[in-house]
This record gives sequence, structure tokens and C-alpha cells, in this order.
Amino acid sequence: MNGDVYAIASALCFAISNVTIVKGAARDADDNGAFLSLLITAAIAGTGWLAIGAARGFEPVTPRALAWFAAAGVLTMFIGRVFLYASVQRLGAMRGSAMKRFNPFFAVILGVVVLGEALDTATLAGMALILASFALLVLGSLRGRAAEGHHATHKAGYVLAILSGLGYATGYLFRKMGLAEATDAWLGAVVGALVGAAAFAVTALFNAHYARALRAALRRPNPWLAWAGIASSFGQVFYFAALETRPISRTALIVSMEVFVTLALGALFLRKHETLTMPVAVAAALGVAGTALILKS
Repeated sequence: MNGDVYAIASALCFAISNVTIVKGAARDADDNGAFLSLLITAAIAGTGWLAIGAARGFEPVTPRALAWFAAAGVLTMFIGRVFLYASVQRLGAMRGSAMKRFNPFFAVILGVVVLGEALDTATLAGMALILASFALLVLGSLRGRAAEGHHATHKAGYVLAILSGLGYATGYLFRKMGLAEATDAWLGAVVGALVGAAAFAVTALFNAHYARALRAALRRPNPWLAWAGIASSFGQVFYFAALETRPISRTALIVSMEVFVTLALGALFLRKHETLTMPVAVAAALGVAGTALILKS
């Protein structure tokens, strides 16, 4: 299958996850679903790896590949995903997804600087349109939240989102390194998820918030957060599959269309929590145009 198709599938899965995180977090303040999603990812990816390996034969794996996948797991599954879930819980699905666009921004920079990936004119133009749409979303969000008097809470959400984006982007780079050693998207996902879950559990030993979230996830799994975990799990696997054949910068930019799918789903299913405004709609149109340019390049 074409790598761009995998990237689009990844974006759709992440968008569904964003919406279900908000639905689930509204029912449980202690648990935002991050740890549960890591366990689900490990289970799904592990099952896929075993099934495909049994049918086609297991791909050869080197210790270096496992090390890259483990490092990517700390950055994407722990720092990236845990901070993303926390930011979406504070900002909402629409604004949280918009802030997640720091992922492709950092990913493109790393892809060009570290891997020497080239950017053609169409990709640069598409990236400019996407960045313009994100700027519009963020400015509107900042003004709206300041007026509502929730500045401190949402400021923390923005900081978490930026840290999440940096973690994801650096993790994508490490994933690319691992896939150069062992072209197995399922194995990369399961190793990353297991390492991320282990990092979460260790952090829970020293952090009361993480400890409450871990206990809540194990004691009373939230159905909405379980669906969020399933969607984000397939999103991770599809992202790995896209990276096998496409540059990190191109993949990250295509997956950035996730924000616009989130906006559409949020308008349909999160009416009690969020409202789709004209600035958001204009930003979505800019982003769709930018993504179209990238796909044609």
C-alpha cells in the first residue's frame, strides 16, 4: 500500500482518538486515558506482529533496531502521548489537535537538518498554508480563553502540547532510524508501547497524579478512553508503516490533516463541549489546501 495512504489512515485514527479523549475525560478527572492507550497499543501491535510473523515469517531484528524503537517509545508513547492526552484534556479536542501541529513543524526541521531530506516547492507552499492555519487557530484560541478567564489552566495545556510535539517529532526521527535497521512497523509499535507503559508506571512511583491515573485505568476502564486507545494504537501503527516508504517530513505533514478531521468530528459529536467558529472553519480550509499541495508533490 502507498505510504501516503498509511499516513492519511493514521491522521483519521488520531482524529477519532482526540474526540473520544474529550468524551472520556469528561467522565473521569483522574484518568485521561494515556496509560490505558499504551496497554491497548501493546496488545494490538503485539497481536499484529505475532500474526503477520507467523504467516509470512518474522523480519530479522538487530539490537540496534530495538534500541532505536525503545528510545522512540519513550519520546512518542510516553512524553508525546501522555503530554498530548493531558493537553487535550485541558484545551479540548479542537484546540488540542490544533496545537499538535507542532509535531510536523519539528519533524520537518529534524528531517531536513538530521536526515538531509529535501523539500520541493509544492511541499514548502503546503507547509506555509498549514502553518498559517495553525497560527489562526492558536491566536483565536488564546483570545477566547483569556476572555473566559481560564488562562492559567490553558497556558499549561499549551506548554504540554509544545513538549508533546517535540517529543513526537524526535521520536519519529528515532523510529526512522529503527526502521532502517528492521523494517517491521508492528514490532516498532509494540516495543515503543511497552517501553512507554513502563516509563509511565515508574513515574507513578514518584508522582501522585500518575499514580491516580494508573489506578483508575486498571480499576475501572473508561469505554470512551478505551476507544481512544484503540484509535491511537492503529494511528501509531499506520504512522510506522508510512515511515517505511516516505520521508519523515512528508509523512508528518500529511498526518497533520488530523486537525481538520478532528474539527469536523468535534462539530458533530462535541457540541456540548466545543463550538466550531468561523475562524476555525477558515483555518481548516487553509489546512486542507496545504495538505492537497503536499499530496500532489
